[in-house]
Amino acid sequence: MSFYYIGREASKLWKRICAEITTEIKLLGENWKYILGGLICQYIHGLAARGVHYFHRPGPVLQDVGFYLLPELGQDRAYISEFVFTFVFLSFVLWTFHPFITKSKKIYTVLIWCRVLACLVACQILRIITFYSTQLPGPNYHCREGSKKATLPRPDNILEVFLIVPRGMLFGCGDLIFSSHMIFSLVFVRTYHKYGTRRFLKQCAWLTIVIQSLLIIAARKHYTVDIVVAWYTVNLVVFFIDKSLPELPDRSGAAALLLPLSKDNKTKEGINHKLLNGNTGDTADWRPRTQINGKILEEGTIVHVEAIINGL
Repeated sequence: MSFYYIGREASKLWKRICAEITTEIKLLGENWKYILGGLICQYIHGLAARGVHYFHRPGPVLQDVGFYLLPELGQDRAYISEFVFTFVFLSFVLWTFHPFITKSKKIYTVLIWCRVLACLVACQILRIITFYSTQLPGPNYHCREGSKKATLPRPDNILEVFLIVPRGMLFGCGDLIFSSHMIFSLVFVRTYHKYGTRRFLKQCAWLTIVIQSLLIIAARKHYTVDIVVAWYTVNLVVFFIDKSLPELPDRSGAAALLLPLSKDNKTKEGINHKLLNGNTGDTADWRPRTQINGKILEEGTIVHVEAIINGL
């Protein structure tokens, strides 16, 4: 009996994944230019960060209040901040693909990444302008005086300039104000705060970002000013971009469920839920799963809905 149940649920999951792939491919066909443009800008940002490393000149570490208040992690434990950032990054990426496997569908993966990339590109343009305006002596261990990695040697050919290697991304110098790690983390957390549904996870996400900020300073990867500027710049940029972009479409059709449905409408609604969610279209599955009146429903929160219909 258990094998029959597992097989039935696996079949539903496979249908749900196939239906979601079909939907997302269609959206990708309509929005591929935005996705491609955002990815190209990530590459340009990487080139700019590598380019400023050629101009970096090591010098005495600047006075910093964060360095006095926070104990230094040291080179052996500097990886802790990278571990926290990797956890935040991977968690967000996995969350954006949750519509492929869950019945509760709040977002479209392609559309959410279009929004995220728009915020990242705007912040990274400001970052490039800032760290090319003034190069500060890097506080990281490999950027200090006496380190061979503090300044890149002149490239042997033009291809070397356009080549980005992971090791170079980890051991860059000069691209300080403001922190790229904080750009990604803050954009991801703000996006989940708006479109996520679990209040506890939202609180944990913000706490994680605060801890990451302190760890970056303690690891001497950035000055305190790099973190402070990232906090208010990224939040302001995301706020204004969010206001200028159209809101994401409501996937649940929850507003329609508040209205009396005819027999034909119920049939159509059931077919739509079956295609999107992979279920049988039972009325038990017809429950609000996302936005009502422009707000995301959070688990553990009771939302009172007033349906006002013109003429009724």
